[in-house]
Amino acid sequence: MIFIDEFPWMATARSKFLMAFENFWNRYCTKRKDLIVVICGSAASYMIQKIVRNKGGLHNRITRQIRLLPFNLEETQQFLKSRGIDYTSYDIAQVYMAMGGVPHYLEKLRRGASVAQNIDQLCFEKDGTLRNEFNQLYTSLFDDSEKHLTIIRTLAGCNKGITRLELAAQSGIASGGDLSLKLEELIESGFVSEYPYYGNKKQLTLYRLSDEYSKFYLKFIQNNRNSGAGTWQKLYKSSSYISWAGFSFETLCLKHVMQIKKALRIDAIFSTNSSWFNNNAQIDLLINRDDNIMNLCEIKFYTATFAIDKNIT
Repeated sequence: MIFIDEFPWMATARSKFLMAFENFWNRYCTKRKDLIVVICGSAASYMIQKIVRNKGGLHNRITRQIRLLPFNLEETQQFLKSRGIDYTSYDIAQVYMAMGGVPHYLEKLRRGASVAQNIDQLCFEKDGTLRNEFNQLYTSLFDDSEKHLTIIRTLAGCNKGITRLELAAQSGIASGGDLSLKLEELIESGFVSEYPYYGNKKQLTLYRLSDEYSKFYLKFIQNNRNSGAGTWQKLYKSSSYISWAGFSFETLCLKHVMQIKKALRIDAIFSTNSSWFNNNAQIDLLINRDDNIMNLCEIKFYTATFAIDKNIT
């Protein structure tokens, strides 16, 4: 096996490394039956445009494409326990809504500190790891990252998601090939997700910001970076926190639909997932099952049992 990590950083324009790799693959590797070549790269723009969409010597050469995704909730719990952090399920949900399941972020959590104390230290104190991570993250992953950031900022203001035409209008990026490419890169990298909605006769797709850290940064960190220690312990008691927590928990649940189906014991039944809404009401998650039954899920983030009455729409 040949394993090449951070391929894009070696394949600079002047190095001609990509051309050399194409020749190596086609003239040597294709003649071997005992060789596996794995290439990795965190620069999403490069990997999609130069490898996945390659029109030269690597065209249609990929045997398997593997996306390295963040941990889910169960994996996050196991990872934290391995580091001596035994948070409750509620605590883990709070951590996940703020920084997602990215191991690089999770390993910065301090054992013995509360969730609020850890978020304060990582996001608001002067040398906090996540205080200035946002812009550096997108710059390192994407070419022309300003447009990616424009899309992310636009979606951050639309909690339920918006259509492509709405995204183009609100972001100022023309609805053409450039927008398609930027969306593809953001979706492939896990920052944006596509969702259908029930009864959509035009088959329109809703685009939604699904990266927890980006949402958290734009909502809280961006305007409070200089507030110092204790900032989050004050913010998480505010009405702004309640609103953010509700939508962030909804995003978290949409990422764990398979686990929800398993908990409902309907995972063995084929089903499709969507949301539904009109001017007067909405359904957060609609599971349309193949046995002629629909599960309607109202998603709320509460510390106690939540009762649904006629006022919930």
